[in-house]
Amino acid sequence: MPPTPRFLTLADVAEVLNTSSAQVYALVRRGELPAIKIGGRGQWRVESDKLEEYIEKMYVEARRFVADHPFVESDVSD
Repeated sequence: MPPTPRFLTLADVAEVLNTSSAQVYALVRRGELPAIKIGGRGQWRVESDKLEEYIEKMYVEARRFVADHPFVESDVSD
């Protein structure tokens, strides 16, 4: 398996996260996902390590949400 490239396009990130490029662009523009702009056309690139940090941060936030909002099954009458 080839090594992961250091930098990913927004389309690459969208594929990893199983979302749209527009959603990834919004994450970048809001500052939630660190990225750099390169080249004369200003193409965005996300460093692989930053993407992994973002994913880990989302797991932490999800665990916090679950802890703060426990799932309670309602009584179901048959």
